[in-house]
Amino acid sequence: MSIQPILTSVFLFAGVLSFGQKNHTEKRLDSLFTSLAAQNQFSGSVLIAEKGKVIYKGGKGYSNELSKELNNSQTIFELASCSKQFTGVAIALLHRDKKLSYTDDITAYLPELSSFKGVSIYNLLHHTSGIPEFLFGNFTKDWKNERIATPQDVVSYYAERKDTLEFTPNSEERYTNTNYVLLAVIIERVSGQKLDTYLAEKIFRPLKMDHTFIYCRRMAPRKLKNYAFGYVWIKNSFEKATEDDERVGRAEVYYMDGIYGAAKVHSTVEDLYKWMNAMKKHQLLTASEFEEVMAITKTSANEEVKYGFGFDVRKGANSISYGHTGSWDGYITLMHYSSKNDRTVIVLNNFKNGVCPYKTISEILDNKTSSNEFVKKVDQEEEVIKQYVGEYTDPENPEEKHVITYLDGHLVYNTAKADWDMRFFPSSVAVFQAIRQGGTNGVMEFKSQEDGSMKLEMSMYGRVIGQGVRK
Repeated sequence: MSIQPILTSVFLFAGVLSFGQKNHTEKRLDSLFTSLAAQNQFSGSVLIAEKGKVIYKGGKGYSNELSKELNNSQTIFELASCSKQFTGVAIALLHRDKKLSYTDDITAYLPELSSFKGVSIYNLLHHTSGIPEFLFGNFTKDWKNERIATPQDVVSYYAERKDTLEFTPNSEERYTNTNYVLLAVIIERVSGQKLDTYLAEKIFRPLKMDHTFIYCRRMAPRKLKNYAFGYVWIKNSFEKATEDDERVGRAEVYYMDGIYGAAKVHSTVEDLYKWMNAMKKHQLLTASEFEEVMAITKTSANEEVKYGFGFDVRKGANSISYGHTGSWDGYITLMHYSSKNDRTVIVLNNFKNGVCPYKTISEILDNKTSSNEFVKKVDQEEEVIKQYVGEYTDPENPEEKHVITYLDGHLVYNTAKADWDMRFFPSSVAVFQAIRQGGTNGVMEFKSQEDGSMKLEMSMYGRVIGQGVRK
């Protein structure tokens, strides 16, 4: 018998095994996101690739709650803080063209910020500047909401206040959105172009990222096809609305809508896959430029700064992983690449309580048994769930009262002092799992006592953090 038919059979059999494994992995990934969507823990788009091949991509949930359009792999999402990497790479391109130097003092380009003298462009990139946070600090509190703010408004605000730095530049690392807003203004002043134009010309068009751009939909609205609005729940309801909806009442997302550099890039999972491939293959940056962008630096106190030019970075002996996460205006995002297994994971949510299940994705790709990072919901009768409704008093602190109410097959947690509006679904008869942003592992467990009372224990990652008793 000829050896050729034997070899052909071997190769065919290996191909069948490979196809079967891929099909099994794809089914497990789809089952994961289908389950999360059914449990109100995911609404968005996903793309997962390994060794240059897309293993899974698709969407779950609605991109538009009014029209009931569905998310898919070409749906456009706000990237939130995942936008920072584009600002960081734009700085690298200006450095290549000798338009600026990383060690330049920022007052060379932002002379009105004389109180921030001593801060370099490097410090902004690596979050070692000491400049205050604008978004969750005084700027947002002081803004009078008479109009939508811009990056220049942030510069003008600090120029007028003449705030001192919160720490000496490079003495420590502190993640601050202001750093990347100031970088956006520097890019515009050095290039003579708006940031969106510069990014389109230097990055998006060369990489054929045709559905990627800066978009401030309240300041400059336009009609976009296949656009995902970011959503949250209306209090005491499972109806979704945008955060600036009066029923939600977060006016800051409206009035901060014109500020970019730290956020506001919009894209699709397919475009972002092009971007991640371009980074690893050095299609946009040279190998040495890539090393600079992904460098792990040190503070003056010799502490490692594992933040590059808009990327969280980790390095092993012969490997590198990098990416970012984001959370803003009803969007939750994750982009990650690992050279160890040549793996790309991109997850874009348009729901504030959505999760990016990186650990479970990794377990599936590694063909491991799931560690149940996300517990599955079990069906229970309404009356079974309602038996736990009531007010639970902390025996060690009688003023602390946990208020449990019922809402559409879920329990809702608040306290007598604060409206948390945390929703929990049943994972067993007396155990309820939290639906929370980022997938925080919150659990409520109820236990009947011998005296007829009901005890509530709240735990997080297996540690009891609160308790109460209902008489």
